[in-house]
Amino acid sequence: MTQSLAISQAITNMAQLQQRFTLNPADSDLFFPEWHDNLPGLTETERAFLDKIKRRFVRHRMQGELAEATVNMLIVAHLLELAGLYDEPFLITNEYSVDVVLEERDEKLRGRIDTLVFQRQFWSAVIESKKSISFEAGIPQALAYMMTTPQSDKPLYGMITDGGLYMFIKLVNRDPAIYDFSDVFSLLLLRQNKLYDVLQVLKRLASVLQES
Repeated sequence: MTQSLAISQAITNMAQLQQRFTLNPADSDLFFPEWHDNLPGLTETERAFLDKIKRRFVRHRMQGELAEATVNMLIVAHLLELAGLYDEPFLITNEYSVDVVLEERDEKLRGRIDTLVFQRQFWSAVIESKKSISFEAGIPQALAYMMTTPQSDKPLYGMITDGGLYMFIKLVNRDPAIYDFSDVFSLLLLRQNKLYDVLQVLKRLASVLQES
């Protein structure tokens, strides 16, 4: 009998991910240049708004841990808006249900993607906000969600955040799948606002996706 498991419970580290999916890390920086090359500039208006977003986050975070929904309201929704990911040709849905049957393990993995950006029938980006688990444990889970993509001929991008930390993922779901990570951008830096970098990457990805 097929065992049904939640991705959030079955996959909490990279070893568990590798046991269930065939995927390899990229062996060259050329695989994922989108997170650091040809990044667009930001206007003074955008920078001022990102400064306000960071101040809001810091004020709320000083009171304690923030729920995923709060992180999405305070930061993620604004980033997606500024990056143009709510507009043509993109569509967005949240709490998107996914499942995959692993016949060799007699398992069915199920889960919900926090935010899915897509064009026509093709997935473009997976956005995951994590607070119930550690940021590091959220990485293999985001990759597991990305591995359920229905297409394999286009790159798929992901962003994972716990509000204070942000990282981007690129996946090409072929046989074997190839993935790579960006640097981690932290809002814990006192005299820098790494939301500038995060928005620049999101804008760059939106441009790449529109060209593909």
